[in-house]
Order: sequence, then structure tokens, then C-alpha cells
Amino acid sequence: MLFVIIGHDGPDGAALRPKVRPAHLENLRPLVSAGKVKIAGPFTDGSGSLIIVDMENEAEAIAFANSDPYTTSGVFARVEVKPFRQVFPEVA
Repeated sequence: MLFVIIGHDGPDGAALRPKVRPAHLENLRPLVSAGKVKIAGPFTDGSGSLIIVDMENEAEAIAFANSDPYTTSGVFARVEVKPFRQVFPEVA
């Protein structure tokens, strides 16, 4: 099942992001290798990041979002996790 994770940067997000980025990417690497990360990256306005992941359930997606180094280190002040249904491109 797909989930959208939106991390909203906190007031220190811009300063913390470069320092925490290596740990954040390392945390994503196993999911990327398993094909579970569909898209990920920062918003160009500096307000946060978006990750679309394929997880078994919402609890797993929430646990992942809450344990991400960007969350635990204060880059993200708030994280949203929402179930997502892909329409285009069409999937079987």
C-alpha cells in the first residue's frame, strides 16, 4: 500500500538538514534497495520533504516516518503520513 510522508521543516531545518542528510539517506537505503521508495526529495521552497513509500500498513509507514533521522534530529518539526492511491501512470 502506498503512503505519502510529508515532513515539514522546523525553524532549524535548513541549518540541520546538511548535517543530518547522510544519516537520513542511509536510513532510506534499505527501502530504496527493496523497491519500496517510489519517490523522495525536498520541496524547492525549503519547507520540507516528500517521500512516497510502499509499506504493508499505515502503522509501518508512521513508525518509519517517526524514526527517520530528519524527524528525530529536529529537521522536521511535524510529519504527516497519508494513504495514497496511485491513478497515473496506471498500475495493474
